[in-house]
Amino acid sequence: MLQQNNNKVLETEEKIAREALKKAYERETSALIASVRDRAGAIAELQDLWYLHDLLSTKRYEIDGKYEYNPSTFMFDFAQLVKEGWLHLDELEGLKPEIQSKISALARM
Repeated sequence: MLQQNNNKVLETEEKIAREALKKAYERETSALIASVRDRAGAIAELQDLWYLHDLLSTKRYEIDGKYEYNPSTFMFDFAQLVKEGWLHLDELEGLKPEIQSKISALARM
């Protein structure tokens, strides 16, 4: 019975973590879209276009890796998202308090 309860807790925590990750992803991608709209409207010469292309290539690589859920590194990943402002600590409510405090401490480093 204890193992079944532990599995249920882990499933609940994973659900909370994945939902928080989804919110952070939506925030960052929405901000990127808004930024690209602004930059695209300001393109005046070919150099501006290539800059936008390079920016998008870099962001795609960065975002694709950043939002892959990895149970073994999620505390570090989430701390980075908190530090960058894409994730809020209150969105991690429901995770074990010690996990929340570790993420909070890592985000302050």
